[in-house]
Amino acid sequence: MRNITVIGLGAAEFEQMQLGVYRKLQAATKIYVRTMDHPVLNVLQQEGMMLQSFDAIYEKHGGFEAVYDEITDTLIELSEQEDVLYAVPGHPLVAEKTVQLLIDAHNRGDIQLTIEGGQSFLDPIFGALRIDPIEGFQLLDGTNMSMDDINMRQHILIAQVYDTFSASEVKLTLMEKYRDDYLVTIVTAAGSSAEKLTTVPLHELDHEVEINNLTTIYVPPVSDRAEAYRDWTTLRQIIATLRGPNGCPWDQKQTHESLKKYFLEEVHEFLAAVDAEDDFAMIEELGDVLLQVFLHAQIGEDNGYFTIEDVLASISEKMIRRHPHVFGDAQADDADAVVANWEAIKREEKGDIDASVLHDAYRETSSLQTAYNYQKEAAKVGFDWDEAADAIAKFNEEWAEFTAELEHGDATTRMDELGDVFFTLVNIARFFKLSPEEAMLHANEKFARRFKHVESCVAASGKAFSDFTLDELDAFWNDAKKIEKGL
Repeated sequence: MRNITVIGLGAAEFEQMQLGVYRKLQAATKIYVRTMDHPVLNVLQQEGMMLQSFDAIYEKHGGFEAVYDEITDTLIELSEQEDVLYAVPGHPLVAEKTVQLLIDAHNRGDIQLTIEGGQSFLDPIFGALRIDPIEGFQLLDGTNMSMDDINMRQHILIAQVYDTFSASEVKLTLMEKYRDDYLVTIVTAAGSSAEKLTTVPLHELDHEVEINNLTTIYVPPVSDRAEAYRDWTTLRQIIATLRGPNGCPWDQKQTHESLKKYFLEEVHEFLAAVDAEDDFAMIEELGDVLLQVFLHAQIGEDNGYFTIEDVLASISEKMIRRHPHVFGDAQADDADAVVANWEAIKREEKGDIDASVLHDAYRETSSLQTAYNYQKEAAKVGFDWDEAADAIAKFNEEWAEFTAELEHGDATTRMDELGDVFFTLVNIARFFKLSPEEAMLHANEKFARRFKHVESCVAASGKAFSDFTLDELDAFWNDAKKIEKGL
Protein backbone atom coordinates (compact mmCIF):
# COMPACT_ATOMS: atom_id res chain seq x y z
CA MET A 1 0.00 0.00 0.00
CA ARG A 2 1.44 3.34 -1.07
CA ASN A 3 0.53 6.90 -0.20
CA ILE A 4 -1.95 9.24 -1.87
CA THR A 5 -1.12 12.88 -1.35
CA VAL A 6 -3.84 15.42 -2.07
CA ILE A 7 -2.79 19.00 -2.70
CA GLY A 8 -4.88 22.11 -3.35
CA LEU A 9 -4.27 24.25 -6.41
CA GLY A 10 -5.80 27.33 -4.83
CA ALA A 11 -8.78 29.34 -5.96
CA ALA A 12 -7.32 31.67 -8.55
CA GLU A 13 -4.48 32.22 -11.00
CA PHE A 14 -0.91 30.95 -11.02
CA GLU A 15 0.48 34.20 -9.57
CA GLN A 16 -1.52 33.59 -6.40
CA MET A 17 -0.46 29.99 -5.90
CA GLN A 18 1.28 29.31 -2.58
CA LEU A 19 5.02 28.81 -2.97
CA GLY A 20 5.07 25.57 -0.99
CA VAL A 21 2.35 24.08 -3.17
CA TYR A 22 4.20 25.07 -6.33
CA ARG A 23 7.46 23.47 -5.15
CA LYS A 24 5.61 20.27 -4.22
CA LEU A 25 4.14 20.11 -7.72
CA GLN A 26 7.56 20.84 -9.29
CA ALA A 27 9.06 17.87 -7.48
CA ALA A 28 6.44 15.42 -8.71
CA THR A 29 7.08 13.23 -11.74
CA LYS A 30 3.37 12.94 -12.46
CA ILE A 31 0.32 14.84 -11.20
CA TYR A 32 -3.25 13.53 -11.36
CA VAL A 33 -5.82 16.33 -11.48
CA ARG A 34 -9.58 16.07 -11.07
CA THR A 35 -10.11 18.45 -13.98
CA MET A 36 -7.99 20.55 -16.31
CA ASP A 37 -10.52 23.37 -16.01
CA HIS A 38 -8.45 25.47 -13.61
CA PRO A 39 -6.45 28.63 -14.38
CA VAL A 40 -3.08 27.41 -13.01
CA LEU A 41 -2.88 24.14 -14.92
CA ASN A 42 -2.03 25.60 -18.33
CA VAL A 43 0.95 27.37 -16.78
CA LEU A 44 2.10 24.19 -15.03
CA GLN A 45 1.78 22.28 -18.28
CA GLN A 46 3.83 24.91 -20.13
CA GLU A 47 6.55 24.46 -17.50
CA GLY A 48 6.76 20.81 -18.46
CA MET A 49 4.85 19.22 -15.60
CA MET A 50 3.16 15.95 -16.52
CA LEU A 51 -0.58 16.22 -15.82
CA GLN A 52 -3.23 13.57 -16.20
CA SER A 53 -6.84 14.62 -15.68
CA PHE A 54 -10.06 12.72 -15.01
CA ASP A 55 -12.15 14.88 -17.33
CA ALA A 56 -13.01 11.86 -19.48
CA ILE A 57 -14.83 10.30 -16.51
CA TYR A 58 -17.21 13.27 -16.38
CA GLU A 59 -18.27 12.49 -19.94
CA LYS A 60 -19.09 8.84 -19.09
CA HIS A 61 -21.66 9.48 -16.39
CA GLY A 62 -24.90 11.37 -16.07
CA GLY A 63 -24.43 12.29 -12.41
CA PHE A 64 -21.63 13.62 -10.23
CA GLU A 65 -21.89 10.84 -7.64
CA ALA A 66 -20.81 8.18 -10.14
CA VAL A 67 -18.01 10.46 -11.38
CA TYR A 68 -16.58 10.96 -7.90
CA ASP A 69 -16.84 7.26 -7.11
CA GLU A 70 -14.90 6.29 -10.23
CA ILE A 71 -12.20 8.91 -9.68
CA THR A 72 -11.73 7.67 -6.12
CA ASP A 73 -11.62 4.02 -7.16
CA THR A 74 -9.07 4.84 -9.87
CA LEU A 75 -6.82 6.69 -7.44
CA ILE A 76 -6.96 3.79 -4.98
CA GLU A 77 -6.02 1.32 -7.73
CA LEU A 78 -3.12 3.54 -8.83
CA SER A 79 -1.85 3.75 -5.24
CA GLU A 80 -1.37 -0.02 -5.21
CA GLN A 81 1.46 0.45 -7.70
CA GLU A 82 2.92 3.88 -6.93
CA ASP A 83 2.74 6.93 -4.72
CA VAL A 84 0.05 9.23 -6.12
CA LEU A 85 -0.08 13.03 -6.13
CA TYR A 86 -3.64 14.20 -6.68
CA ALA A 87 -4.32 17.92 -7.24
CA VAL A 88 -7.75 19.51 -6.79
CA PRO A 89 -9.04 23.08 -7.17
CA GLY A 90 -9.09 25.26 -4.06
CA HIS A 91 -8.40 23.53 -0.75
CA PRO A 92 -8.71 19.71 -0.54
CA LEU A 93 -11.04 19.88 2.45
CA VAL A 94 -13.47 22.45 1.09
CA ALA A 95 -16.22 21.22 -1.27
CA GLU A 96 -14.19 18.27 -2.59
CA LYS A 97 -16.25 15.09 -2.59
CA THR A 98 -13.46 12.89 -3.96
CA VAL A 99 -11.28 13.88 -1.02
CA GLN A 100 -14.01 12.94 1.43
CA LEU A 101 -14.27 9.54 -0.26
CA LEU A 102 -10.50 9.12 0.01
CA ILE A 103 -10.70 9.98 3.71
CA ASP A 104 -13.29 7.21 4.12
CA ALA A 105 -10.91 4.78 2.39
CA HIS A 106 -8.08 5.91 4.68
CA ASN A 107 -10.25 5.36 7.77
CA ARG A 108 -11.05 1.84 6.55
CA GLY A 109 -7.32 1.16 6.22
CA ASP A 110 -7.45 0.81 2.42
CA ILE A 111 -4.91 3.59 1.72
CA GLN A 112 -2.47 5.94 3.38
CA LEU A 113 -3.62 9.52 2.82
CA THR A 114 -1.78 12.82 3.20
CA ILE A 115 -3.58 16.14 2.73
CA GLU A 116 -1.62 19.32 2.06
CA GLY A 117 -2.40 23.02 1.59
CA GLY A 118 -3.99 25.22 -0.96
CA GLN A 119 -6.10 28.32 -0.63
CA SER A 120 -9.84 27.59 -0.63
CA PHE A 121 -12.23 29.62 -2.71
CA LEU A 122 -13.87 30.90 0.49
CA ASP A 123 -11.26 33.56 1.29
CA PRO A 124 -11.49 35.38 -2.07
CA ILE A 125 -15.28 34.95 -1.99
CA PHE A 126 -15.52 36.70 1.36
CA GLY A 127 -13.22 39.39 0.04
CA ALA A 128 -15.17 39.87 -3.16
CA LEU A 129 -18.50 40.08 -1.35
CA ARG A 130 -17.05 42.01 1.60
CA ILE A 131 -18.82 39.89 4.19
CA ASP A 132 -17.58 38.67 7.56
CA PRO A 133 -18.18 34.91 8.07
CA ILE A 134 -18.42 35.40 11.83
CA GLU A 135 -21.93 36.74 11.17
CA GLY A 136 -22.84 33.18 10.24
CA PHE A 137 -22.68 31.49 6.85
CA GLN A 138 -23.55 28.23 5.15
CA LEU A 139 -21.62 26.48 2.41
CA LEU A 140 -23.98 24.29 0.39
CA ASP A 141 -23.42 21.86 -2.47
CA GLY A 142 -25.44 22.98 -5.48
CA THR A 143 -25.61 19.42 -6.78
CA ASN A 144 -27.14 18.08 -3.59
CA MET A 145 -29.10 20.67 -1.65
CA SER A 146 -32.67 20.84 -0.42
CA MET A 147 -34.98 23.45 1.01
CA ASP A 148 -34.41 22.01 4.48
CA ASP A 149 -30.69 22.87 4.34
CA ILE A 150 -31.28 26.60 4.10
CA ASN A 151 -30.96 29.02 7.02
CA MET A 152 -32.41 32.24 5.66
CA ARG A 153 -30.79 34.36 8.38
CA GLN A 154 -27.22 33.51 7.36
CA HIS A 155 -24.97 34.28 4.42
CA ILE A 156 -25.36 31.35 2.03
CA LEU A 157 -22.68 30.29 -0.45
CA ILE A 158 -23.64 27.64 -2.97
CA ALA A 159 -20.73 25.91 -4.68
CA GLN A 160 -20.67 23.23 -7.38
CA VAL A 161 -22.87 25.28 -9.71
CA TYR A 162 -21.25 24.37 -13.01
CA ASP A 163 -23.72 25.27 -15.73
CA THR A 164 -27.19 26.55 -16.57
CA PHE A 165 -28.83 23.24 -15.65
CA SER A 166 -27.32 23.15 -12.15
CA ALA A 167 -28.13 26.85 -11.73
CA SER A 168 -31.74 26.08 -12.63
CA GLU A 169 -31.93 23.33 -10.01
CA VAL A 170 -30.50 25.69 -7.39
CA LYS A 171 -32.96 28.40 -8.41
CA LEU A 172 -35.98 26.10 -8.03
CA THR A 173 -34.82 25.00 -4.60
CA LEU A 174 -34.25 28.57 -3.42
CA MET A 175 -37.63 29.68 -4.75
CA GLU A 176 -39.30 27.27 -2.34
CA LYS A 177 -38.26 29.69 0.42
CA TYR A 178 -37.35 33.04 -1.11
CA ARG A 179 -39.55 35.34 -3.16
CA ASP A 180 -38.97 35.19 -6.92
CA ASP A 181 -37.35 38.64 -7.13
CA TYR A 182 -34.98 38.16 -4.17
CA LEU A 183 -31.55 39.44 -5.20
CA VAL A 184 -28.71 36.91 -5.39
CA THR A 185 -25.15 37.36 -6.59
CA ILE A 186 -23.27 35.19 -9.07
CA VAL A 187 -19.56 35.24 -8.17
CA THR A 188 -17.17 34.04 -10.86
CA ALA A 189 -13.40 33.53 -10.52
CA ALA A 190 -13.23 35.28 -7.15
CA GLY A 191 -9.78 36.65 -6.31
CA SER A 192 -8.48 36.49 -9.88
CA SER A 193 -8.11 39.16 -12.55
CA ALA A 194 -11.24 37.73 -14.15
CA GLU A 195 -13.32 38.16 -11.00
CA LYS A 196 -16.91 39.10 -11.74
CA LEU A 197 -19.92 39.73 -9.53
CA THR A 198 -23.37 39.82 -11.10
CA THR A 199 -26.46 40.49 -8.99
CA VAL A 200 -29.76 39.28 -10.43
CA PRO A 201 -33.31 38.54 -9.25
CA LEU A 202 -33.58 34.92 -8.20
CA HIS A 203 -35.88 34.00 -11.08
CA GLU A 204 -33.15 35.06 -13.54
CA LEU A 205 -30.40 33.00 -11.93
CA ASP A 206 -30.23 30.42 -14.73
CA HIS A 207 -30.37 33.12 -17.43
CA GLU A 208 -26.77 34.17 -16.68
CA VAL A 209 -24.53 32.73 -19.42
CA GLU A 210 -21.20 33.04 -17.57
CA ILE A 211 -21.77 30.21 -15.12
CA ASN A 212 -18.86 27.75 -14.99
CA ASN A 213 -16.88 25.63 -12.53
CA LEU A 214 -15.46 28.80 -10.92
CA THR A 215 -18.96 30.04 -10.07
CA THR A 216 -20.41 30.40 -6.59
CA ILE A 217 -23.92 31.64 -5.86
CA TYR A 218 -24.31 34.04 -2.94
CA VAL A 219 -27.66 34.45 -1.19
CA PRO A 220 -27.62 37.27 1.39
CA PRO A 221 -29.42 36.89 4.73
CA VAL A 222 -33.00 38.13 4.87
CA SER A 223 -33.18 41.72 6.06
CA ASP A 224 -36.60 41.66 7.74
CA ARG A 225 -39.13 39.22 9.16
CA ALA A 226 -41.54 39.48 6.22
CA GLU A 227 -38.93 37.93 3.92
CA ALA A 228 -38.58 34.87 6.17
CA TYR A 229 -42.20 33.80 6.64
CA ARG A 230 -41.35 30.42 5.14
CA ASP A 231 -38.69 29.78 7.78
CA TRP A 232 -39.61 27.76 10.88
CA THR A 233 -37.72 30.05 13.24
CA THR A 234 -39.83 33.02 12.18
CA LEU A 235 -43.02 31.53 13.63
CA ARG A 236 -41.16 30.58 16.79
CA GLN A 237 -39.92 34.15 17.21
CA ILE A 238 -43.40 35.55 16.60
CA ILE A 239 -44.94 33.30 19.25
CA ALA A 240 -42.14 34.10 21.73
CA THR A 241 -42.74 37.82 21.12
CA LEU A 242 -46.50 37.48 21.62
CA ARG A 243 -45.96 35.77 24.97
CA GLY A 244 -43.03 37.99 25.95
CA PRO A 245 -43.01 41.01 28.29
CA ASN A 246 -44.13 43.44 25.56
CA GLY A 247 -46.41 40.97 23.82
CA CYS A 248 -50.14 40.38 23.59
CA PRO A 249 -52.16 40.27 26.85
CA TRP A 250 -54.36 37.47 25.50
CA ASP A 251 -51.43 35.27 24.46
CA GLN A 252 -49.59 35.97 27.71
CA LYS A 253 -52.44 34.63 29.87
CA GLN A 254 -53.00 31.38 27.97
CA THR A 255 -52.26 28.00 29.50
CA HIS A 256 -52.28 24.44 28.20
CA GLU A 257 -55.76 24.05 29.72
CA SER A 258 -57.21 27.28 28.30
CA LEU A 259 -56.03 26.41 24.78
CA LYS A 260 -57.59 22.92 24.65
CA LYS A 261 -60.88 24.07 23.13
CA TYR A 262 -59.08 26.11 20.46
CA PHE A 263 -56.85 23.19 19.51
CA LEU A 264 -59.89 20.96 19.03
CA GLU A 265 -61.69 23.65 17.06
CA GLU A 266 -58.74 24.19 14.71
CA VAL A 267 -58.43 20.45 14.04
CA HIS A 268 -62.12 20.29 13.16
CA GLU A 269 -61.78 23.25 10.81
CA PHE A 270 -58.87 21.54 9.07
CA LEU A 271 -60.94 18.37 8.67
CA ALA A 272 -63.69 20.46 7.11
CA ALA A 273 -61.17 21.87 4.62
CA VAL A 274 -60.08 18.31 3.76
CA ASP A 275 -63.69 17.31 3.17
CA ALA A 276 -64.14 20.35 0.95
CA GLU A 277 -60.96 19.39 -0.97
CA ASP A 278 -59.91 23.03 -0.62
CA ASP A 279 -56.11 23.22 -0.75
CA PHE A 280 -55.98 26.92 0.12
CA ALA A 281 -58.21 26.37 3.15
CA MET A 282 -56.03 23.44 4.19
CA ILE A 283 -52.96 25.69 4.13
CA GLU A 284 -54.70 28.22 6.35
CA GLU A 285 -56.17 25.68 8.75
CA LEU A 286 -52.94 23.69 9.05
CA GLY A 287 -51.30 27.00 9.93
CA ASP A 288 -53.84 27.44 12.72
CA VAL A 289 -53.10 23.91 13.98
CA LEU A 290 -49.38 24.66 13.85
CA LEU A 291 -50.00 27.85 15.78
CA GLN A 292 -51.52 25.79 18.58
CA VAL A 293 -48.52 23.44 18.59
CA PHE A 294 -46.08 26.35 18.83
CA LEU A 295 -48.15 28.08 21.51
CA HIS A 296 -48.14 24.96 23.69
CA ALA A 297 -44.40 24.51 23.10
CA GLN A 298 -43.75 28.16 24.04
CA ILE A 299 -45.82 27.76 27.21
CA GLY A 300 -43.73 24.69 28.05
CA GLU A 301 -40.55 26.69 27.47
CA ASP A 302 -41.82 29.65 29.50
CA ASN A 303 -42.61 27.31 32.38
CA GLY A 304 -39.21 25.65 32.10
CA TYR A 305 -40.57 22.18 31.33
CA PHE A 306 -39.94 21.58 27.61
CA THR A 307 -39.21 23.31 24.29
CA ILE A 308 -40.19 22.82 20.67
CA GLU A 309 -36.89 20.95 20.22
CA ASP A 310 -38.06 18.40 22.79
CA VAL A 311 -41.28 17.98 20.82
CA LEU A 312 -39.36 17.50 17.56
CA ALA A 313 -36.92 15.05 19.15
CA SER A 314 -39.74 13.02 20.70
CA ILE A 315 -41.73 12.56 17.51
CA SER A 316 -38.61 11.98 15.38
CA GLU A 317 -37.37 9.26 17.71
CA LYS A 318 -40.81 7.67 17.82
CA MET A 319 -41.18 7.63 14.03
CA ILE A 320 -37.80 5.92 13.60
CA ARG A 321 -38.39 3.53 16.50
CA ARG A 322 -41.83 2.48 15.28
CA HIS A 323 -40.81 2.06 11.64
CA PRO A 324 -38.12 -0.63 11.89
CA HIS A 325 -39.21 -1.89 8.46
CA VAL A 326 -37.94 1.43 7.03
CA PHE A 327 -35.08 2.41 9.37
CA GLY A 328 -34.08 -1.07 10.56
CA ASP A 329 -34.11 -4.73 9.58
CA ALA A 330 -37.75 -5.64 10.30
CA GLN A 331 -40.12 -6.77 7.55
CA ALA A 332 -43.58 -5.35 6.81
CA ASP A 333 -45.02 -6.28 3.45
CA ASP A 334 -48.35 -4.49 3.77
CA ALA A 335 -50.23 -1.92 5.83
CA ASP A 336 -51.63 -4.56 8.21
CA ALA A 337 -48.13 -5.75 9.04
CA VAL A 338 -47.08 -2.14 9.68
CA VAL A 339 -49.95 -1.68 12.13
CA ALA A 340 -49.10 -4.97 13.87
CA ASN A 341 -45.46 -3.90 14.25
CA TRP A 342 -46.53 -0.49 15.51
CA GLU A 343 -48.82 -1.93 18.20
CA ALA A 344 -46.23 -4.48 19.32
CA ILE A 345 -43.57 -1.78 19.68
CA LYS A 346 -46.06 0.47 21.46
CA ARG A 347 -46.88 -2.26 24.00
CA GLU A 348 -43.19 -2.89 24.57
CA GLU A 349 -42.60 0.83 25.14
CA LYS A 350 -45.43 1.09 27.66
CA GLY A 351 -44.03 -1.87 29.58
CA ASP A 352 -47.14 -2.22 31.83
CA ILE A 353 -48.67 -5.59 31.00
CA ASP A 354 -51.14 -5.31 33.90
CA ALA A 355 -52.71 -2.07 32.67
CA SER A 356 -56.14 -2.17 31.04
CA VAL A 357 -56.12 -2.13 27.26
CA LEU A 358 -58.42 0.88 27.61
CA HIS A 359 -56.13 2.88 29.88
CA ASP A 360 -55.08 5.48 27.29
CA ALA A 361 -58.15 5.36 25.02
CA TYR A 362 -60.25 7.91 26.90
CA ARG A 363 -60.77 11.29 25.22
CA GLU A 364 -62.15 13.97 27.50
CA THR A 365 -63.19 16.20 24.61
CA SER A 366 -65.24 13.60 22.70
CA SER A 367 -67.52 10.85 23.99
CA LEU A 368 -67.93 9.55 20.44
CA GLN A 369 -64.17 9.22 19.97
CA THR A 370 -63.80 7.58 23.38
CA ALA A 371 -66.44 4.98 22.47
CA TYR A 372 -64.69 4.33 19.17
CA ASN A 373 -61.30 3.97 20.91
CA TYR A 374 -62.69 1.61 23.58
CA GLN A 375 -64.21 -0.66 20.95
CA LYS A 376 -61.08 -0.63 18.82
CA GLU A 377 -58.80 -1.54 21.73
CA ALA A 378 -61.16 -4.29 22.94
CA ALA A 379 -61.32 -5.71 19.40
CA LYS A 380 -57.53 -6.06 19.35
CA VAL A 381 -57.74 -8.68 22.11
CA GLY A 382 -60.66 -10.53 20.49
CA PHE A 383 -63.62 -8.89 22.27
CA ASP A 384 -65.62 -8.10 19.15
CA TRP A 385 -68.43 -9.27 16.91
CA ASP A 386 -67.47 -11.52 14.02
CA GLU A 387 -69.48 -9.57 11.44
CA ALA A 388 -71.10 -6.18 11.00
CA ALA A 389 -74.51 -7.89 10.93
CA ASP A 390 -74.02 -8.84 14.58
CA ALA A 391 -73.37 -5.20 15.48
CA ILE A 392 -76.48 -4.13 13.58
CA ALA A 393 -78.55 -6.77 15.41
CA LYS A 394 -77.20 -5.42 18.70
CA PHE A 395 -78.29 -1.92 17.67
CA ASN A 396 -81.83 -3.18 16.98
CA GLU A 397 -81.86 -4.80 20.41
CA GLU A 398 -80.69 -1.62 22.13
CA TRP A 399 -83.16 0.48 20.15
CA ALA A 400 -86.03 -1.72 21.30
CA GLU A 401 -84.86 -1.38 24.90
CA PHE A 402 -84.69 2.39 24.55
CA THR A 403 -88.20 2.67 23.10
CA ALA A 404 -89.47 0.50 25.93
CA GLU A 405 -87.94 2.87 28.46
CA LEU A 406 -89.62 5.79 26.72
CA GLU A 407 -92.96 4.21 27.65
CA HIS A 408 -92.23 2.80 31.08
CA GLY A 409 -88.91 4.18 32.36
CA ASP A 410 -87.69 7.38 33.96
CA ALA A 411 -85.09 9.96 32.95
CA THR A 412 -82.22 7.89 34.35
CA THR A 413 -83.12 4.63 32.57
CA ARG A 414 -83.90 6.48 29.34
CA MET A 415 -80.50 8.18 29.44
CA ASP A 416 -78.82 4.84 30.10
CA GLU A 417 -80.51 3.11 27.16
CA LEU A 418 -79.92 6.07 24.84
CA GLY A 419 -76.22 5.79 25.65
CA ASP A 420 -76.33 2.12 24.65
CA VAL A 421 -77.94 3.10 21.33
CA PHE A 422 -75.19 5.60 20.59
CA PHE A 423 -72.53 3.10 21.62
CA THR A 424 -73.85 0.46 19.20
CA LEU A 425 -74.04 3.06 16.42
CA VAL A 426 -70.36 3.83 17.01
CA ASN A 427 -69.64 0.10 16.79
CA ILE A 428 -71.44 -0.13 13.44
CA ALA A 429 -69.38 2.83 12.19
CA ARG A 430 -66.19 1.06 13.24
CA PHE A 431 -67.12 -2.10 11.32
CA PHE A 432 -67.54 -0.06 8.17
CA LYS A 433 -64.33 1.94 8.85
CA LEU A 434 -66.24 5.19 9.33
CA SER A 435 -65.29 7.83 11.89
CA PRO A 436 -68.31 8.65 14.09
CA GLU A 437 -66.64 11.95 15.00
CA GLU A 438 -66.34 12.92 11.34
CA ALA A 439 -69.86 11.70 10.66
CA MET A 440 -71.20 14.07 13.31
CA LEU A 441 -69.06 16.89 11.95
CA HIS A 442 -70.62 16.31 8.52
CA ALA A 443 -74.11 16.16 9.99
CA ASN A 444 -73.62 19.38 11.96
CA GLU A 445 -72.15 21.20 8.97
CA LYS A 446 -74.96 19.98 6.73
CA PHE A 447 -77.61 21.05 9.23
CA ALA A 448 -76.03 24.51 9.64
CA ARG A 449 -75.75 24.95 5.86
CA ARG A 450 -79.35 23.99 5.19
CA PHE A 451 -80.74 25.92 8.14
CA LYS A 452 -78.97 29.06 6.92
CA HIS A 453 -80.93 28.63 3.68
CA VAL A 454 -84.15 28.39 5.69
CA GLU A 455 -83.16 31.57 7.55
CA SER A 456 -82.45 33.40 4.29
CA CYS A 457 -85.82 32.34 2.89
CA VAL A 458 -87.59 33.60 6.00
CA ALA A 459 -85.64 36.87 5.89
CA ALA A 460 -86.45 37.35 2.19
CA SER A 461 -90.18 36.99 2.96
CA GLY A 462 -90.12 39.89 5.40
CA LYS A 463 -91.86 37.72 7.99
CA ALA A 464 -90.81 36.11 11.26
CA PHE A 465 -90.24 32.40 11.89
CA SER A 466 -93.41 32.33 13.94
CA ASP A 467 -95.43 33.30 10.86
CA PHE A 468 -94.57 30.00 9.14
CA THR A 469 -95.88 26.52 9.79
CA LEU A 470 -93.45 23.63 10.22
CA ASP A 471 -94.49 22.29 6.81
CA GLU A 472 -93.61 25.62 5.20
CA LEU A 473 -90.24 25.74 6.91
CA ASP A 474 -89.66 22.13 5.90
CA ALA A 475 -90.31 23.12 2.31
CA PHE A 476 -87.45 25.63 2.54
CA TRP A 477 -85.31 22.82 3.98
CA ASN A 478 -86.14 20.57 1.04
CA ASP A 479 -85.23 23.41 -1.35
CA ALA A 480 -81.80 23.54 0.30
CA LYS A 481 -81.39 19.79 -0.27
CA LYS A 482 -82.30 20.17 -3.95
CA ILE A 483 -79.84 23.04 -4.39
CA GLU A 484 -77.05 20.92 -2.89
CA LYS A 485 -77.86 18.09 -5.27
CA GLY A 486 -77.98 20.44 -8.25
CA LEU A 487 -81.66 19.78 -8.94
